[in-house]
Amino acid sequence: MPALFSRMMSLLILMAGGAALASLAGAETTGTVLGIVAGALIWLIGDNWLARAFADWLHHVPDEQPGTSPPRLDSARREAAERIQRLLRRQRLDAEELENRLHNIQSALQASPNGVIILNEQECIEWCNRTACEHFGLDSLRDLSQRITHLLRAPVLVKSLAMRDFGEALTLESPLSTAARPLRLEVRIFPYGHGRLFMLSRDITAIEQAEAMKRDFVANVSHEIRTPLTVLAGFIETLQTLPLEEEERTDMLCRMAQQSDRMKSLVDDLLTLSRLEGSAPPGIKEWTPVRALLEQLGADARALSALLAGQNAPEHELIIEGMDTSGEIAGSASELQSAFFNLVNNAIRYTPPGGKIVVRWQAQPNAGACFSVQDSGPGIAPEHIPRLTERFYRVDSDRSRASGGTGLGLSIVKHVLQRHDATLAIDSAPSKGACFTATFPAVRIRAGGQKDIGSD
Repeated sequence: MPALFSRMMSLLILMAGGAALASLAGAETTGTVLGIVAGALIWLIGDNWLARAFADWLHHVPDEQPGTSPPRLDSARREAAERIQRLLRRQRLDAEELENRLHNIQSALQASPNGVIILNEQECIEWCNRTACEHFGLDSLRDLSQRITHLLRAPVLVKSLAMRDFGEALTLESPLSTAARPLRLEVRIFPYGHGRLFMLSRDITAIEQAEAMKRDFVANVSHEIRTPLTVLAGFIETLQTLPLEEEERTDMLCRMAQQSDRMKSLVDDLLTLSRLEGSAPPGIKEWTPVRALLEQLGADARALSALLAGQNAPEHELIIEGMDTSGEIAGSASELQSAFFNLVNNAIRYTPPGGKIVVRWQAQPNAGACFSVQDSGPGIAPEHIPRLTERFYRVDSDRSRASGGTGLGLSIVKHVLQRHDATLAIDSAPSKGACFTATFPAVRIRAGGQKDIGSD
């Protein structure tokens, strides 16, 4: 009302001013009327100019920076302009807040280890994160607005979308999956809004591989234990039901003892693996002289060679290089002794009597060190080498069991070396023997007489 009153007053003032000017000029009644009309026209022109200025400002105000003042206006339009500015300022703040929230949500979804795909009512891609692109081979820009079933043709996914059945998780193979690098995915779809879909994917390759390894492990353990148990049961039944000569009885008891020792070795190796996998890695505060490890290793190796060779067969030629070292190695002495002896044990068992076995401890230029065992045995074909450290994997199952192996020795070696930050390399070829090399980093090796930093 004050603004309307102000505009009417300005109109009346201009009309009165026109009439007064006409009267001062000596005009008659007609001139006075013309003066009033002239004042009204001047008011209309001015008001129209202000209206045009206000309209132009309204047209450009969304592009202006917040806080830009409107042009010079009358009180009524200026009040309207200030209210519009306040509304626009509030709208900008709300829009910025929404944009920040959307950015935070997208950043969180981008950081998610799960793949995220948002589909519209036509099952076309509206947005996807980097993980989804890695899972399905998508391009977050190129594939926008593409129908998901045109890009992913897995039958289970196509069927689920066609039937709108999203109750169960889908397991499918990624389009990027290869034999060398398999990629298995678990996909779940959640409907929301009006026909829109939220699609999540999770890499379950490692889980499926672990389940397969678990099944294989249980099957292998069952098989390894069943064989000696069957032999023992057969011998026990024979001893219980048949009259035997003393020599036959002694032979059966000897074989039963062998099978019992085999089961004991298997259980001991399984417990060792379980302990290695379930305990924390050894630190670098416990230092063991390398010479002491090699001396114990030499004594155990010669005893095993003599036991396996028997009375009539020659023992192995065992050479240990590095006995003069005064260096030390950090870690668990018992674990290192177990790993080293497993490598030597394999060499002795698979090298014919009289063969040559060379054990080396050698310092490296980078201050690390290598422990290697080289034999003159039959060697190993290249296709077997990558799998030698798998549990119960054997190049020749019959020969391994005949030599008393459990199939877990190299698995124990691998776990011990990993716990000591070391690596295992295998170099072998048929009829050319084999060389197993464990390489330890400099942090695990020190020269003789050297003290820890900060020690007294």
